[in-house]
Amino acid sequence: MSREENNVVEIPRGDVTGFTKYLKKDLISGFMVFLIALPLCLGISLACGYPPIAGIFTAIIGAVLTTFISNSELTIKGPAAGLIVIAIECIEDFGGDGMMGGWSDADMTAYQAALAVGVAAAVMQILFGLFRGGILGEFFPISTVHGMLAAIGVIIIIKQFPVALGVSAGGEPLEMLEEIPHYIMEANPAIAAIGIVSILIMFFWPFAGKRVEFLKKIPSPMVVLIVTIPMGLAFDLLHEHSYTLQGHKYQLGEQYLVKMPEHIFGMFDDVTTPDFSALRQLKAWKWAMMFFIIGSLESLLSAKAVDLIDPWKRKTSMNRDVVAVGVGNLCASWVGGLPMISEIVRSKANIDNGAHTRFSDMWHGIFLLVFVALFPTFLHEIPLAALAGMLVYTGYRLAHPTEFIHVYRIGKEQLAVFMTTLVVVLATDLLIGVAAGILLKMVIHVANGVPIKSLFKPYIEVQEIDDNTSLILARESAVFSNWIPFRHQIEQIGLVQKRNLIVDVSDTKLVDHSVMEKLDEMKRDFEQEGLTFEVRGLVALQPLAKNIHAARKSGLATMRRLTIVADADLEPWLQQKIIELGASGYTSQPCSGAGRSDLENGGVATTSKVRIEVVMPDAICEGVIKYLRQDVLPTHRVMVSVELVDVVRRDHFDLLETEVDAVQHH
Repeated sequence: MSREENNVVEIPRGDVTGFTKYLKKDLISGFMVFLIALPLCLGISLACGYPPIAGIFTAIIGAVLTTFISNSELTIKGPAAGLIVIAIECIEDFGGDGMMGGWSDADMTAYQAALAVGVAAAVMQILFGLFRGGILGEFFPISTVHGMLAAIGVIIIIKQFPVALGVSAGGEPLEMLEEIPHYIMEANPAIAAIGIVSILIMFFWPFAGKRVEFLKKIPSPMVVLIVTIPMGLAFDLLHEHSYTLQGHKYQLGEQYLVKMPEHIFGMFDDVTTPDFSALRQLKAWKWAMMFFIIGSLESLLSAKAVDLIDPWKRKTSMNRDVVAVGVGNLCASWVGGLPMISEIVRSKANIDNGAHTRFSDMWHGIFLLVFVALFPTFLHEIPLAALAGMLVYTGYRLAHPTEFIHVYRIGKEQLAVFMTTLVVVLATDLLIGVAAGILLKMVIHVANGVPIKSLFKPYIEVQEIDDNTSLILARESAVFSNWIPFRHQIEQIGLVQKRNLIVDVSDTKLVDHSVMEKLDEMKRDFEQEGLTFEVRGLVALQPLAKNIHAARKSGLATMRRLTIVADADLEPWLQQKIIELGASGYTSQPCSGAGRSDLENGGVATTSKVRIEVVMPDAICEGVIKYLRQDVLPTHRVMVSVELVDVVRRDHFDLLETEVDAVQHH
């Protein structure tokens, strides 16, 4: 994708030159993203309790406006599934019902109040970015954020599944979860057929793309529309009528289709302004804070994730991106749009389709504007169940089973934080769930020996190694809650002063999972600037799990000590096999004695023996024991014993641990 000329890598930029030079690539990618965004914007908007056109307004404004404010080259701005839960709860708190019974005056009042909340949140975002608050996205522990997103995914599935079945339903997530068997019994068969087909396409189309190459280019949401719009026409959803199946009478009609303007350019008739009188109510500011905090956090995380997969490794200014999102939200909320963020799924599709600059985002918005303005009747034929099916899959992606497995492998304490956040969000709301996850994380840190005084303040000492290199000695702890000032020191000493940096954490009580990942991110930042960044001292700490990013704490590490007593002539053979099986070393000493069989035969003379001791991790010890049982014990008289011992330095006995540390250093 990038090319090299005279050993200089050409990096595309979203300027005047880039606009013309990469026009074709950005135009094609913008069109492909438009195909994905069109149904998702409609579905997300409806799931939020907003009119379907609101999502289109947001995507258009986000694409056209933020392109010229943010320096993020490949992120796509628009409505996102992660904000559905906040939006629909805000609508319901102001008296709306998510249009379950059609579009009523109460729904319009709640909608206009939510728009005013969106404007207030947007102003907060703009100020947040202008005062360089983007760094606060670094505060939230990774397991808590993932738990929040997984909970959002579960809520989306629970809320959208009844819609996919043609059933009107509402209530708290856990209450609705109990009612799922009832929803299935009450399903409208025709609508449920559309919803189930949509879900199946979303789940299985990626597998078809792996088998047939050209199918990869067709987005699964567009396949859903290609299949379900004819299904809706076959069921004659454009006209009110009923049908009977197995003695039950079911209604069909336009209430199961997306409500859209009826004429060309009719979308502009649906522009709706906020009702700012709603901001006089205290609850409005609660929702403004929710939109501001969760929306900003999601946007920052998405922008950082896109930077990592950018083929040219371009770096987004997070403060500038937050300002861009805030300005986009201000304009979108002022005309009736949803809140927007930097959206990860469409951004990934943008990259996969060959986008080079930020203008691909702009083109996707222009395609949306032209299509929705000129062909509103086509959108009216989209079944709501089809959009619900897409969102069920989106929710599944957020709460994917592999996410639980991944968190467990990083550490049991991470799974506890993840699950606590998820369950509390389901039982209460997002802010309380996130707060519960953060509180549990701090309790675990204190239990692992972190002094309370260092939870929010890093204790560091800076030394100069030479003219180009500095050393930061970290004391007490390096955890998520003191990472922001810690990171500030790293950036000031290394990136600002253009110095190579060594961070020594050997004297800390704990380096948590969030900081382990962020240290890796810092290494990439330094490499982009042509500098080196080295983390020392990790081998002096004990990992809480086998994952490379697992938290590490000071203290003794539990290992196994294997003792083998065998005939002296077996010594070279046993020593060689033990090393081959992964042991980092052994001790061996001659001895003498008599075994049980010698004593039973009346012998009292001792024979020449060797005593071999090996300290090793569980996995290697199991391998050695297996070898001894299968290949040694059946033919030789050997005594084997195993005991647990505590060691000061795990890496002295674990070759794998040493290799992992070497990878992190170099």
